[in-house]
Order: sequence, then structure tokens, then C-alpha cells
Amino acid sequence: MKTYIVGNWKMNFTVGEASIYLHKLLRTIRSYRGIEVVIAPSTVALQPLSLQIDRHKLKLAAQNCYYRDFGAYTGEVSVAQLRGLVDYVIIGHSERRYIFRESDKDIREKVAAAIRCGITPILCIGETENERNFGETEDVLKDQLLGGLQNVSEEDLEKVIVAYEPVWAISSTKDAKLASPDDIAKSISLIRKHLEAKFGAKRVENIPVLYGGSVNPSNAGAYLTIPGINGLLIGGASLIAPQFNDIIEVAKRVQE
Repeated sequence: MKTYIVGNWKMNFTVGEASIYLHKLLRTIRSYRGIEVVIAPSTVALQPLSLQIDRHKLKLAAQNCYYRDFGAYTGEVSVAQLRGLVDYVIIGHSERRYIFRESDKDIREKVAAAIRCGITPILCIGETENERNFGETEDVLKDQLLGGLQNVSEEDLEKVIVAYEPVWAISSTKDAKLASPDDIAKSISLIRKHLEAKFGAKRVENIPVLYGGSVNPSNAGAYLTIPGINGLLIGGASLIAPQFNDIIEVAKRVQE
């Protein structure tokens, strides 16, 4: 299975800055067999960057989408409109869930729409600090995971990537804490347990599960060696070319 290194740029860089940064990345990083490097710029930068990118080194992801293909939905960008620009789309990120109040229905509709349009959804799930403190982690992960996959057929299941991002560990979150490998391993085990219980072990063995939350070059190796993890979803460190490149190099060493 591939190792995925996904950089979520969030609402950073103007279009010009994104182009300059991509140029720097393309000069910096190397392509490795078995490692899929993905960047997720803001929506306004996707089209110009799609003309600039070297798809042997990098793939593009959208940070969000709408599940209707076309219509009177002012301000939205549909998955159908992203077709040809991106290979991946991030869905259900905690900032979409908790800041923009996206519902479970929104998220499962988006996952299904992405698959329908031939774009790989990266379904993000994760508990808040309060949910963790009250012992609700397993219930939250189960609800978000199976809720997000509710409209996905068993045949399409292998077209999905799952990303575990505990909200309390995301560096942009106030008072963020660093998740220990033991904490993450327990949650990854829960995620895979619920996938197997719902769809069967054989059906889900090829579903990649990523980890995201304050990932940097110093801890990337420890996270990538956790059983059941197939890559990383990176926020702040993906905005600094040497750090992002270092994480890719760490992934290569772990593969060896």
C-alpha cells in the first residue's frame, strides 16, 4: 500500500504566493515509488496550480466541495467542477465540522459525490478534547466514520482514504496537545475495528488510514511506524518547504 503525505494549506497564500511556493516545492522534493505526495491549496489557487504542477511529484487536493453537481448554490464549488483539477478532496475536516457546522448528512453526501466523480475522498474524523475527557472517543469515531461512509457501496469502499485527526492535537487549535503514539495507536485500532465489523476484514484491508495533528519532521517517523497508519495529513509544516520535504524523506526512510 502507498504511503500518503498530504499537505493541507488551509486558508494560506495568495494565488501568487501559492505559485511561488509550489515552484520551490517542485525544486526541493523528489519523487519516490510508493509515496504519494498531495497538496491542498485554497480553491482559488487550484486552477493555476493545476497548470504548473508536476504530477509525477505532486498531486492536487481540494479542501472542500459541495455534493450537488450544478445549480443555484451561490459560493459553492461542486465535485463535478473539480474534476480534471484534483485527484483528492478533503471532506469532514474538523474545521468544517465545528466552525462551519457541517452535518453528518453533508459529509456523507460529499464522500459519495467525490467517488461518483472519480475523485478520492479523504474522510477526516476525530474527537474534541471534551469528548476525549468524557470517554466518548470510540463513539465519536464510530459515528463519524460509519456516518461518512453510509452512502458508499462495498464495491467503492477501497476508493476512500480515512484520516484520523484528534481536534485536541491540531496545532492551530487553542491549547493543542501533542498526541502520543500510544494514544494514536488506540484510535487507529478502533477505526480499523469498526471498519472490519461493518464491512469485513477482507474488504477494508486496503483502505489507507492517515494521521493528522501537529505533525512535524521530528515526530513524523514515530507516527508512520504506528501499526495501521498509511500516511500523514499535515497542516502548518506543509507551509514550510524544508519541513514538508523532510517529512517526505522521513516517510522514505520508514518505507526502507
